[in-house]
Amino acid sequence: MIGMSETTEPEDNEVAAVLTTPEAWRDFLQRFGELYVKTCADEEELDDLLDEDQLEALDQGGHVELWLGEAPAHEEALAAAEERLGVRFPPSLRGFFLASDGWTRLDAYVDGVHPCDRVVWMRDSEAGSRVTETYASIPGNEEDVELFRRSVEIARGEDFWLLDPTDVGPDGEWAAYEFAPKYGDTTQYPSFSALFRSGYESMEEDADEDMD
Repeated sequence: MIGMSETTEPEDNEVAAVLTTPEAWRDFLQRFGELYVKTCADEEELDDLLDEDQLEALDQGGHVELWLGEAPAHEEALAAAEERLGVRFPPSLRGFFLASDGWTRLDAYVDGVHPCDRVVWMRDSEAGSRVTETYASIPGNEEDVELFRRSVEIARGEDFWLLDPTDVGPDGEWAAYEFAPKYGDTTQYPSFSALFRSGYESMEEDADEDMD
C-alpha cells in the first residue's frame, strides 16, 4: 500500500566501524558469502554456487569459502562513474568498489549491488522513475519523492538501496536508505557500510534462531 511513510533508524546501526578500505571490505564480504550460503541459499542455488567438495563441507558443518562479488573496480572506472554522476562517492562505497565491482546476492528483496558503471540516479532508472512518478501522483508522499529525486540507486530488486549525497556526515559518509515500495517503508542508515552490514546482522540472527 502506497502512502505516507515513516523513516526509521535502527538503534544499533552505528556500533560497528565503517568499512572504508578494500582490505576491510574483502574480509567482510568473504564472511558475508559464507554466512549467506548457510542461511539464505536454497538447494538449487547452492548447486549453482558450490562445487561437490564445498557442498560436502557445508553438509558436514565445515568452512566454505565463497566469493559472491566481482573483480575489483579499477580507479579509472570508479573516477569515470563519479564524473558521469557529478559526485565523489563516499569512502565506504569507494572502498567497496575497490574490493568488488558489484555484488550478486543480498536477500529476497534486493538482488545485488550495481557495478560502479551502472550506479544511477534513482529518478533516471527505469524502475526508479516509475516508483517516483507513482509516489508523486499521491498526496502526502512529498518527502519520499524528494529523497528519490536526489538519491543514487546503488542496488535494486523488489526494494531499493539508496544513497543521499546531500546528507553527508562528518566522516564523509552519505546517508543510506533501504526503501520498500510495496509498503512505503524507508529505513535510514548512516552509511553504505552500515546498510550492507544490516543484511549480515539479519543473517546472523536467523542462524542463531536455527541453532535454538
